[in-house]
Amino acid sequence: MSTREESGRTQFASFREFYPYYLGEHRNRTSRRLHVIGTLLALLTAVVAIVGRRWPLLVAVPLTGYAPAWIGHVFFERNAPATFRHPLYSLRGDFRMACEVLLGRIHW
Repeated sequence: MSTREESGRTQFASFREFYPYYLGEHRNRTSRRLHVIGTLLALLTAVVAIVGRRWPLLVAVPLTGYAPAWIGHVFFERNAPATFRHPLYSLRGDFRMACEVLLGRIHW
């Protein structure tokens, strides 16, 4: 395991190392639900924008995805979203957690 601290920030050598940390930051069931809803809304918004060639709608994709997730962090998890410290791993974690919830591997 190559996780290390660097100026007060945990660094991860891989997504495989990051994902257990990500799940630990999403223990609250309501927060997980909000994350999955946000992820699905973001995907739906992107599909509608692309299929309908409504390009300005693409601006709403991050908002529809992150607004519910951040509400989950503020009101239910009471922690800061990993997005600010690990944006790409966090985005990948959102998609993986949504898939695992939809497949029944994580309770929602």
